[in-house]
Amino acid sequence: MDLIQVTRSSMPEFEEYIEEIRDLWDSHWITNMGIKHNQLEKELLAYLNTPNITLFTNGHLALECAIAAFNLTGEVITTPFTFASTTHAIVRNGLDPVFCDVNPDDYTIDVERLEDLITEKTSAIIPVHVYGNICNVYEIERIAKKHNLKVIYDAAHAFGVTVDGVGIANFGDASMFSFHATKIFNTIEGGAITYKDEKLSKVLYDIKNFGITGPETVEYVGGNAKMNEFQAAMGICNLRHVNDDIKKRRIVVERYMEQLAGIEGIKLMKSQPGVQQNYSYFPVVFEGYQSNRNDVYDILKNNNIIARKYFYPLTNSYECYKGKFNIEHTPVAKYISEHVLSLPLYSDLALEDVNRICALIRNSNE
Repeated sequence: MDLIQVTRSSMPEFEEYIEEIRDLWDSHWITNMGIKHNQLEKELLAYLNTPNITLFTNGHLALECAIAAFNLTGEVITTPFTFASTTHAIVRNGLDPVFCDVNPDDYTIDVERLEDLITEKTSAIIPVHVYGNICNVYEIERIAKKHNLKVIYDAAHAFGVTVDGVGIANFGDASMFSFHATKIFNTIEGGAITYKDEKLSKVLYDIKNFGITGPETVEYVGGNAKMNEFQAAMGICNLRHVNDDIKKRRIVVERYMEQLAGIEGIKLMKSQPGVQQNYSYFPVVFEGYQSNRNDVYDILKNNNIIARKYFYPLTNSYECYKGKFNIEHTPVAKYISEHVLSLPLYSDLALEDVNRICALIRNSNE
């Protein structure tokens, strides 16, 4: 029986990618913002319907560079229900993360708790769109304006999502997108920052290029976070097919919903009003079900099906932050992290396999 992974990278036909990279052998220009890089930037600007974008070699460095570009200080409010990258990017910029709990409906930052965490040291909010669920962007904007705070969204899960017809890249001061191989849209590795202020373009460009601003001038303590031409070429190819991939993923999600909806003890995600989804993940929360999350994980694994405890553990409980944070201050995030399981989801996952996964879950007490 073939192994079913939690996800599988979307890739174009081999010949399509080869054709896309063919001219690189003529130019020998394979990095440092070449033709493919610039083409992908233009195409993503159009697809995301956003005014400004800067590409990076991965999403994590994109977020680190965005934080650095805003010259933040002191404390940044975020959520622990996220991938390690979000918290690490804050800390690696010399800032202190302050953890806000998530709400129990869509697992995004709880805006009702947010304002109580703001102090004179707070300089920004970094909310996280989770599983394609979107934060309460309107309330976050209101709070941020009231307290004069920057907002940088971790939108790694939200590529292509719209809210009330507006692309998710257009909220906050900036948004970080991950183009990792596991994401709906990938450039093998890769990432981007979208932003409102055009002046940020040069700053981000310089920071990702060692801080070099001229042939003999280095004005920033920058790093190397440039997307290369082979990554960009993969992105150009994948962008042609991403809408079809999303449609296919929707069919998979609908089959999961048909098979698992209405079962006592199984909580599924609900569609958010006004949000056009991207069907990036299918999380299931087991609360009072006949089998707990860990048992279901083991049953699936024993049948060559790899699910993921995503996100577990919480970032505020990592060993590298031991003694700095109290996980009990974010009880909802703690509860979800201990009960959630992301089931396999990718565009060409066979519906017969979805049926088998769901049957194993339904029969997990036998």
